[in-house]
Amino acid sequence: MTDLSGKIVLISGTGGGQGRAAALRFARDGATVFGCDLNLQGHLETQQLLQAEGLEMHGDSAVDLGDPQQCQRWIAAAVAQFGRIDVLYNNASATRFGRVETFTLEDWRYVMRNELDLVFYATKYAWPHLTKPGATIINIASVAAWCGSTSTGKAAHSAAKAAVVAFTRQLAAEGASEGIRAVSISPGFIKTPGTAPFLEDPRARDTLLSGILAQRPGEAEEVAALAAFVASNEATYINGSDLVIDGGLLAT
Repeated sequence: MTDLSGKIVLISGTGGGQGRAAALRFARDGATVFGCDLNLQGHLETQQLLQAEGLEMHGDSAVDLGDPQQCQRWIAAAVAQFGRIDVLYNNASATRFGRVETFTLEDWRYVMRNELDLVFYATKYAWPHLTKPGATIINIASVAAWCGSTSTGKAAHSAAKAAVVAFTRQLAAEGASEGIRAVSISPGFIKTPGTAPFLEDPRARDTLLSGILAQRPGEAEEVAALAAFVASNEATYINGSDLVIDGGLLAT
């Protein structure tokens, strides 16, 4: 396991999927985890899973991070409790898919709000409280930032995640003088409750897995393991990079 002892870690989207896996991994590795999710029930279930192991996750209210005021309150609550932020893990997101000609303006704004704006808000409000030097920002992007798809209408999703990658590089540049690192992680197709319907459809599953050299979807725990390494003191020379974890998808 990675040693994250003593680190104060804020993780968004802890109600399930990759966020739940991250909360479990970081807490097991010794971090103090402060989480949130719009899905409060899922978030509380993650807390219960940790409690069953004798561990803990702080934060106990539903938070819509696409609302800047709610996001600011979430950050302020963590700082009031712990005084600092060592790791900001921007995991939460929600998206919509559709071809450009049928994608509505409301759809576009929904994706930008819930995949890009919330990353900016959390980073903006956390920045003054990041440990200097030594803080790490981890932003979850996607291989959608790096490749197109003939089978899935994902223009908005790709645009938002590409912006997350570029935003992360700029954060690394701005934070370097203060000892703040910023790294993005671009997962490929990961098995989560949200992707379960695609895996249950044989045709969709075959299409999604056809270009993956590993011939399987990734596990949320694999993404969390990479993030835990990035957050650790063993990864201090990694900064401004986008780390792809896709089972070899972009190699084909």
